[in-house]
Parts: sequence; structure tokens; C-alpha cells
Amino acid sequence: MKISIGNDHAGPDYKKAIVDFLEKQGHEIINHGTNTNDSVDYPDFGHPVATDVETGKAELGIVICGSGNGIAMTVNKHQSIRAALCWTKEIAALARQHNDANIISIPARFTSIPQAVEMVETFLKTEFEGGRHQNRVNKIACK
Repeated sequence: MKISIGNDHAGPDYKKAIVDFLEKQGHEIINHGTNTNDSVDYPDFGHPVATDVETGKAELGIVICGSGNGIAMTVNKHQSIRAALCWTKEIAALARQHNDANIISIPARFTSIPQAVEMVETFLKTEFEGGRHQNRVNKIACK
């Protein structure tokens, strides 16, 4: 699977651990994140991930910032993006199962690196259930 990832200065260590895990699983990674702790603006790293997912360049996306909120708000401005802010693997599973989330947003300051990797693994392995959830998902985007 091709996965796009982006992060601000709160997430370089998280990104490295996640990318290492995903590459070992055979996934191809498109990296839009910073590799330093120098302060940067999260929209500069979120928008490219959202564009990759929107255009089909990547199947799913991962974004990381301190709270996970700012970067999630950024990517959710894109009409076909459904980013979910997750802090447990159970929330990551429900985001895929019920909301057909296509980007996971990780709060680096509120989760550990092992938790983040576990959430990503769950997010990627979980399928959208469709059914009663499809009608709700169809109503999310502003037309």
C-alpha cells in the first residue's frame, strides 16, 4: 500500500518509528514531514498528505502534530478527506469501520510512540463496514 505521511516539529521521532514499521511491512511511504524539532507550520505538511490521498497518489494518510488537532483541521478542509484524531487503537478501528476515515491524525504530545505505531497498524488493517454507515459518510462532505 502507498501511504502519505506528514508531521510538524512535534512528530519527527513518531514519524521515524511509524515509517520504519510500515516499510518492514512492505508499504511504500511518501514523506512530507519535517525531520527536525525546529518549529514549523503544520499546514505546510498536512496539505500535501491530503492532496496525495485526494488524488489517489496514496491510499491512506498519516498526519502528526502536538495535539493532533491543528493538522486534522487542516487536512479535513479537503472535500474528500475524512481525518480522524485518534489516541487509542480502538478509536482508530472505529474511525475506519464507521467513518471510512482515510487519514489518521496522531497527537504526539498525548500518545507514546508504541501507541502511535499500534494505532497506525490497526488503522491500516481495519476495513470500512459500509452498510448503515455509508449513508452517514455520504453526508459528511459539503457539496
